[in-house]
Amino acid sequence: MFFVSAAVVAAFLAAGALFADDLGGAAGALHLGVARYLGWFYVATATAVLGFVVWLMCSRFGRVRLGPDNARPEFGTASWFAMLFTAGMGIGLVYYGVYEPVHVAADPLYGDVGAGQERHVAPGSAEAGQEAMTTAFYHWGLHPWAVYIVLGLALGYLCFRKGLPLRPASALYPLIGHRVHGWAGHLVDILAVLCTIFGLATSLAIGSRQINAGLETLYGLPNTWWSQIAIVAAITAVSATSLMLGLNRGIRPLSVTTLWLAGALLALVFLAGPKTTVLTGLVTSVGHYLQHLPETALFVADPATDPAGFGFQAEWTLFYWSWWIAWCPFVGMFIARISYGRTIRQFIAGALFAPAGVSVVWFGVFGGAGVFYDRFRDAGIADAEPEQAVFVLLEHLPIGDGLVFDLAVALTIVCVVLFFSTSSDSGSLVVDMLTNGSDPHPVRWQRLAWAVAQGGVTVVLIVAAIGVEPGGPGSADPVTALQLATSATGLPFAAVLLLVCAGLVRALRSEDAVPPPPPAPGTAVPGGPGGVDDPDDGVPADRPTGSGPQNTRPSS
Repeated sequence: MFFVSAAVVAAFLAAGALFADDLGGAAGALHLGVARYLGWFYVATATAVLGFVVWLMCSRFGRVRLGPDNARPEFGTASWFAMLFTAGMGIGLVYYGVYEPVHVAADPLYGDVGAGQERHVAPGSAEAGQEAMTTAFYHWGLHPWAVYIVLGLALGYLCFRKGLPLRPASALYPLIGHRVHGWAGHLVDILAVLCTIFGLATSLAIGSRQINAGLETLYGLPNTWWSQIAIVAAITAVSATSLMLGLNRGIRPLSVTTLWLAGALLALVFLAGPKTTVLTGLVTSVGHYLQHLPETALFVADPATDPAGFGFQAEWTLFYWSWWIAWCPFVGMFIARISYGRTIRQFIAGALFAPAGVSVVWFGVFGGAGVFYDRFRDAGIADAEPEQAVFVLLEHLPIGDGLVFDLAVALTIVCVVLFFSTSSDSGSLVVDMLTNGSDPHPVRWQRLAWAVAQGGVTVVLIVAAIGVEPGGPGSADPVTALQLATSATGLPFAAVLLLVCAGLVRALRSEDAVPPPPPAPGTAVPGGPGGVDDPDDGVPADRPTGSGPQNTRPSS
């Protein structure tokens, strides 16, 4: 696992640095090809997964615990939610919270077609603004969290209740049995490692651009490659420190702090912005989103008869769907790791509705304010680069250009840094476990090695992008190319998710007939033979995972 993953990462980076044009063109063509011929599969899978988790939450299986029957949650509700939310969304909210609604409102789905189309939305109109908010809710609401939940739930159930090792391949055990310990299981786990490393590296590269834009606004720091490398180094140092401190003393308090600071930024923008317009638009858009959710969730544009709809869906919806699915191995595995002792109903309700609700409020405030100022104050947010959109909004809020404005920009920068640090921590922890025999408490030096590796990958991407303007599909920008290439890996994982759903139902229906399988040779599982205790995590290595009278609530 370790050496194969490291070799593939090194090879891909070399290709990205030496052949950026070819890699960018190939990645863009791959993304558009998948969207053209298999977009229906992405849309159907994401919607089927959402329906599955809602059904499971309401079913009789909702009472089953992720652990023995007498297990209780390892973390409090607030800490648990903070960790899962900051790992699953994080930096994307700050990056796209203003940019996506404003950009979609200025260029709506059918804004540039003739009256012959079934619908015609005038760009910049009130209807375009409502469509933009509904689209943002669709992209960042229930669907992505349902994708994360399926894998996280399967891993939490099979690991903590059945004694399987905590690795993505274990989710397929009810279907293929002990073959998860062979080449098929290793292939799934290696793909999960690569998705995690590359996905976090591209997010860090994008985040460094946004932080650089904020520092340029606040302190005049030049927006150059060397500035971004320095930012990456600083963020990596924060992430590595938190990771080395462990789950209880590092990741958990950092996640809670991040959530509080993000709440402060949200409150500032709401209080300084057009409050009545934001609240009115939020309520209306939520109603529109829920009313049209079945139609929206199953809409697939035909590239032959609806080129405008296909272009929009490929650029936004299908890219997001492939990105969420590509990230689900790392996010799902992390939320499984922190969800010991919760029932299936608690897990789904907490990981589906709560974070989706926060995302809806976030986009309602930031996106609603952005659409308002772009439409009625000519703020020009739609013409700004994605990383600059939130700072352009702050410049047009009635907070002046003095201390309050500086604090708002500084708070935004800190939120970006901490959001990424929490995602990086959880991602590094997952990669550490996978490349260390599925041990939930990997050794310290390996934690540090993978945290530094993420920063190193990002630095290579930034250096390779020198002199190249960021662009869309087909661009030579290595960051964009790697982002599109990583999203393409969501295709095989989409099929895996459907298999995971079928396997989870099979395991739940015959729960008493599924004995705890023996771990692979040399594999350490939580509470199983070979478990390694991390005293900084506050979780004993001998925490039981099977059934029996010896099970007790883990200390935290």
